[in-house]
Amino acid sequence: MIAVALVIGAVIGSFLNVVIVRLPKDESLVSRRSSCRACGTMIRWFDNIPILSFIWLRGRCRQCGASIAWRYPVVEGLTAVLFLLAAWRIGWRAELAGAWILLAALVTISFIDLEHQIIPDAITLPGIVAGFVLSFISPSVTWLDALLGILVGGGIPFLVIVVSPGGMGGGDMKLGAMLGAFLGYKLALVAIFSGVVLGGLVAGVLLATGLRGRRDPIPFGPFLAGGGVVALLFGEGCIRWYLAAFTG
Repeated sequence: MIAVALVIGAVIGSFLNVVIVRLPKDESLVSRRSSCRACGTMIRWFDNIPILSFIWLRGRCRQCGASIAWRYPVVEGLTAVLFLLAAWRIGWRAELAGAWILLAALVTISFIDLEHQIIPDAITLPGIVAGFVLSFISPSVTWLDALLGILVGGGIPFLVIVVSPGGMGGGDMKLGAMLGAFLGYKLALVAIFSGVVLGGLVAGVLLATGLRGRRDPIPFGPFLAGGGVVALLFGEGCIRWYLAAFTG
């Protein structure tokens, strides 16, 4: 089962790489095969095996020798690991499919936001609908939890936008709503809090080391997505710890 989760995650990660490259450019995701961005040569199936092909080719195109971005094996490996963790935490139940859909969306959003500073509506808006629809068959998130999650997950970033313009953007608000639709309102709070903590820590390190200045933009989407991963995999434990530590 470990191998199955890893293989499925790596294969999905390979497709996510296509989405990460093409979606911001408004290119079709299915109309043509993958090709080398340097020479345009179509990539053959045996050069398109997740992670392994990158190792065999030593990170270079077989045809022209151009470097292949490290993002490709990183996305494939990260997705494989996250799919495995979700299977370990949730088990091989129907709701695992919803968790994998959410994780795939979060990986895609993170890498697009890191490169382009945008969170595509083409992912978050259908994600909100998908999360809400899945709540009708989910044993852990009811439709009311999902609806409240959309309001809480999108409402907190909206308040930040109103009170502190520039602190968050509309993409963050829709991403928060998507997290709420999949996770429910309680875990949406865990996701947002975790994202703020992660973002604060990383921003502090970047500022302290001089890698970023105070006026340099730092996309919040990857941190909010990271908070979503924490909430999905460990959120219930975080809530129990909080209640035990601060409410007796």
